[in-house]
Amino acid sequence: MALTLIEPTNSTTEQNRNCPITGKNYELKLNESIRNLLAETHKEAPNFSHFIHVFRELMQTQYDPSLESIWVYAGLTFRSRNLPKDDLLDRISASKDLFQLVSACSVSCGASKSIALLAPVVFEVYRVVVELLGKDSALKRERKAMREAKSLVEAILGYINVCCCKDDGEQCGSNMMTPFADLVRIWIDSNGGVESFLPLVSGEVCERLSVGGCGVGHLAGVVIAEVFLLELCLRFRAGIVREELEKELRSWAVGSITGLGNFYFFETLVRMLLEAVLPVTSLLVSMSFF
Repeated sequence: MALTLIEPTNSTTEQNRNCPITGKNYELKLNESIRNLLAETHKEAPNFSHFIHVFRELMQTQYDPSLESIWVYAGLTFRSRNLPKDDLLDRISASKDLFQLVSACSVSCGASKSIALLAPVVFEVYRVVVELLGKDSALKRERKAMREAKSLVEAILGYINVCCCKDDGEQCGSNMMTPFADLVRIWIDSNGGVESFLPLVSGEVCERLSVGGCGVGHLAGVVIAEVFLLELCLRFRAGIVREELEKELRSWAVGSITGLGNFYFFETLVRMLLEAVLPVTSLLVSMSFF
């Protein structure tokens, strides 16, 4: 089905289209483009090809691009690859490309925004890891895919460490222009929601992101918590005595939490520890035998 944007008929809106995409015009253009994109997702045969150009333009217009423009541009570019769902090595490679694309597009952004934009990367890596746990771990290709996944998670955590060294206090308090639940729909189908998109954190944490304005700093803290927990899970491995493993993981966890030094990350972990069951429990049980 060919893509057709909603074309306004009044002359005032048409004049706004011809104005430079800055200030209020930028915000109007961004909101309209996201509405059109979300409307396209409901179609039986959606066509997102035109939107890649639209959001690339919105992203390149500003020195410090909006989170929404990078988020959508990266999402549509990633989805356009049409990767085979059963080839886990190709999907890990695509996740690496997505990580590089997001980090390149956010190079002029502050720390909080750069970290928050990694949420889709973590989501894709997590999905591959979960599928790997259901495969035969004795197969060479599956073991290689798991090694690649671990390496990517380590690279993401290293990138976050670098970002956390930046002074970003002012941007931490800014809110997104678009509801977070709408941005999530770029990555998951209509049957999913924020909890499906952020499977490593609790429902209470997801609800806080969904209700009201989602702060960039808050989302960044949640992303850090997800990467921290995923890396912690991946460090569980066979062949290490329980006492030695506990000592190693305790030392790593304390050093990582102290080194990251992010308030929203601390808050997210504390809120999750108050829950009866951690979301990563089932993942830990599977990974300890991989």
